[in-house]
Amino acid sequence: MEIHDDAIKPGERVLIVDDLLATGGTAKAAIHLCERLGAEVVGCAFVIDLPDLGGRKLLEDGGVDVYALTSFEGA
Repeated sequence: MEIHDDAIKPGERVLIVDDLLATGGTAKAAIHLCERLGAEVVGCAFVIDLPDLGGRKLLEDGGVDVYALTSFEGA
């Protein structure tokens, strides 16, 4: 995963948007990159959450608000 170092200005508020939340690894990496550039990550939004894989808990335990349109348990 990469981001241009001028893509986000310090102090900007960022919402991470992705299609699927599984283990949370990709979202954590995106958060890390944004924060390294000085952004404030205000939350993460997903189309689908697979709650049994623990991604939502990982992000929420890290202080990030998580939003999902739908979830599928038992995945």
